[in-house]
Amino acid sequence: MSVALLSIAGVALDALLGEPKRNHPLVAFGRFADRLEQRFNPGGRGWRSHGVTAWFIAVIPLTVLAMLLSGLPYIGWLIEIAALYCALGMRSLGEHVQPVAQALRTGDLDEARRRVGYLVSRQTTELDSTEVARAATESVLENGSDAVFAAIFWFVLLGAPGVVLYRLSNTLDAMWGYRNARFERFGWAAAKIDDVLNYIPARLVALTYALLGKTRLALRCWRTQAPKWDSPNAGPVMAAGAGALGVELGGPAIYHGELHERPQLGEGTPADADAIDRGWQLVQRGVWLWLLILCAGAQFYA
Repeated sequence: MSVALLSIAGVALDALLGEPKRNHPLVAFGRFADRLEQRFNPGGRGWRSHGVTAWFIAVIPLTVLAMLLSGLPYIGWLIEIAALYCALGMRSLGEHVQPVAQALRTGDLDEARRRVGYLVSRQTTELDSTEVARAATESVLENGSDAVFAAIFWFVLLGAPGVVLYRLSNTLDAMWGYRNARFERFGWAAAKIDDVLNYIPARLVALTYALLGKTRLALRCWRTQAPKWDSPNAGPVMAAGAGALGVELGGPAIYHGELHERPQLGEGTPADADAIDRGWQLVQRGVWLWLLILCAGAQFYA
């Protein structure tokens, strides 16, 4: 079965079923990662070498297993589809961001703050409606890159092993990749590996957002604003996405009780409920574009 059909099948399963409600493989992996961190980083005393060792133990055996299973005759293609389905979070992303927009439309700011708190790590209890919309729009753009497009990219490139390698690495970055006393040294490897794995996908996503929105503005924001962002991959994605939507994102935000003066992203109107919806639609249209390109490529090389 061609990679285009496998990709369509994985995306369709995610759209139809969403994330598994019980026994999600990533939940079990998260528990395993917690035990590894307790073993190799007790009291936050682990060094970079401990983080590298823990990353290899967590990621490489499962990646090899995915490679072996996907090569099995008759059922290998099912393993490929299942791997992509488990790695995608497209429907889940929509299920999390749409209630934020709905709460803002009905004027229920407390509910909007509560809902956006599921999406972001910043402090949300005192956000006004514009700040809530800004946080949700940033989240849909960035998580669209991490949880959707990058997974598809690595699946197309390396099949089940590629998408498993990427998704597990991205999960470890979300768990260990913090710049604080506990993870500064131990989480260094997880953060750097995730940066490497997301480097090309993030720029393809930024280009996708630009092509499907206000292209010239998106490209200018990408060029001038992304270098100021602290993340080498989130910067291009969110700057181009904000420009494509014609909204203002970024700006100050409180993380773990500390004020972070973040640069502005995008240009245009302040973020609102419509910006959240348009960001979600941008991600969806981007996925359709990628699948269309895959299908065209499959026909060309057939």
